[in-house]
Amino acid sequence: MSIMKSFAAVSAAVLAIGQSAPVLAQTSWDMATPYPDAEFHTRNIAQFAEEISAATSGGLSITVHSGASLFKHPEIKRAVQNQLVPIGEVLMANLFNDDPIFGADNIPFIASTYEDAKSLWEAQRPLVEAKLAEDGIRLLYAVPWPGQGFYTNKPLAAGSDLEGLRFRTYNATTARMAELLGASPTTIEAVEIPQAFSTGIVDAMVTSGATGARTKAWDFTTEFYDLQAWLPKNMIIVNESAFSGLPEEQQKAILDAAAAAETRGWEMSESVAAESVTVLKENMTVHAASDALAADLAAVGQQMASEWADSVGAEGQAILEALN
Repeated sequence: MSIMKSFAAVSAAVLAIGQSAPVLAQTSWDMATPYPDAEFHTRNIAQFAEEISAATSGGLSITVHSGASLFKHPEIKRAVQNQLVPIGEVLMANLFNDDPIFGADNIPFIASTYEDAKSLWEAQRPLVEAKLAEDGIRLLYAVPWPGQGFYTNKPLAAGSDLEGLRFRTYNATTARMAELLGASPTTIEAVEIPQAFSTGIVDAMVTSGATGARTKAWDFTTEFYDLQAWLPKNMIIVNESAFSGLPEEQQKAILDAAAAAETRGWEMSESVAAESVTVLKENMTVHAASDALAADLAAVGQQMASEWADSVGAEGQAILEALN
């Protein structure tokens, strides 16, 4: 009888231990990103995912699908919203048609330094978070591209030299800029740029020095105008239901890694900006804007800023006033 009692006691103890041991949730997420592995944004995201895995001891693993291999860039936000994928990266200004508040950092010449870009982001961020929340999406972090410039196969003395050119654009705002300059806007994804030039689909483009260096822009253009016209941001977004369904420690790991990725990403962007211009100078002609070109572009920027503020309302005007 004593043996049976001892066995029962041991069994109860083992059961109690099993019940008290925490059951660690094992979750695997796919992440949709539009840029190649070599892009600094993608490298930053890879480290972000690694830090989450380490912080959760593998409890949450994120597989990064780069180069628009999971969803095309224009599809990523809606895919996250509809829980087709829990997490993704999008160029913020691509959501301009959803709400113009997303396009604040894509207006030429209102924030053309990293200091100004940070001030803009501080003013813009609460509004972006609120708009995304309406669609069941949480903003995790945002990182800017280096300042945008023009790539052409002929020198530009003034804005009129862009008239009639098939101009590679990547969202509504850059398309509007091309229209105001008399160019013909043509939407081309970053991964398709070299082929678009080689096949004559586009004659010129606006993009960062980083993208120009990565795509070896000197293979298909000869001139780069280092305008620092604006510093558009990519943002990392997550479906709110997917996020809130995670254990609290995994949610904290994501938020901590996101904060670190934002700080690291801004530093990477500044470093890449300087390195990219150096590489471009070694392979093609790099220009500053002439007085005439700068004046023409500034006029376009002022018109676009006014149009944007009118479309947003009081919030947009407040952002512009804060920058000024």
